[in-house]
Amino acid sequence: MPRYAQLVMGPAGSGKSTYCATLVQHAEAINRSVQVVNLDPAAEHFSYPVMADIRELIQVDDVMEDPSLRFGPNGGLVFCMEYLANNLDWLEENLGHVEDDYILFDCPGQIELYTHLPVMKQLVEQLQQWEFRVCGVFLVDSQFMVETFKFISGVMAALSAMVSLEIPQVNIMTKMDLLSPKAKKEIEKYLDPDMFSMMEDNSASFRSKKFDKLTKAICDLIDDYSMVRFLPFDRSDEEGINIVLQNIDFSIQYGEDLEFKEPKELEEDSGNPQHDELFQDSVGS
Repeated sequence: MPRYAQLVMGPAGSGKSTYCATLVQHAEAINRSVQVVNLDPAAEHFSYPVMADIRELIQVDDVMEDPSLRFGPNGGLVFCMEYLANNLDWLEENLGHVEDDYILFDCPGQIELYTHLPVMKQLVEQLQQWEFRVCGVFLVDSQFMVETFKFISGVMAALSAMVSLEIPQVNIMTKMDLLSPKAKKEIEKYLDPDMFSMMEDNSASFRSKKFDKLTKAICDLIDDYSMVRFLPFDRSDEEGINIVLQNIDFSIQYGEDLEFKEPKELEEDSGNPQHDELFQDSVGS
């Protein structure tokens, strides 16, 4: 039987460790087994048990203190991940060979690891050789995405990871529970965006024609291929968490030997009434 993995990615502070902890709690509530592997060598603490921790192999502080290397925080983190890539037998030993595993890999927040460095791609390829079906889960802080230009920046980061890793990817807006009711209503349009409507709403703020053309070209690319949409993640909303998990499970065909149904989210039309209900409930509460 295959094994299953979520590669939990995103910028620093986007809520990766909180996402992992929430999914572990949710899995326990629905009687599912989900394990977590910490791949962040700079992590200080997390509120979930781990089956493997990269800090047992190498730590950023040790790398930075090595006088022969002289790395700063970012260089030290990249060095740690490259060291992991050269010692994947350590990871294989810690993962074991249990069938039907479902593992969350809590990854570092340095965005260059998912854009132009080969480390994460090497990890994905090795996991696939170990018979893992891997889904990328790219997190973006919803508090960052409340303006159109910031949203486009987040979309491009998600796209970059998707192109680099070449695996199914689910994009998530985290920390929805921290938004005000007004902000929740405002951010709803960014979940499944109409890029051209967003452009029209912000056309007056363009500072130059060149910038205008570049932004329109990016929006055209995103809109033509429907490459990016986001799911809301509110850690206090069990139904919303279940929708996120269903979408990820569907992308890697978790439990395909059982009678499998498509996620509720995919059965609805483009109006996304599921999202509307979630937001109405949140705003009304």
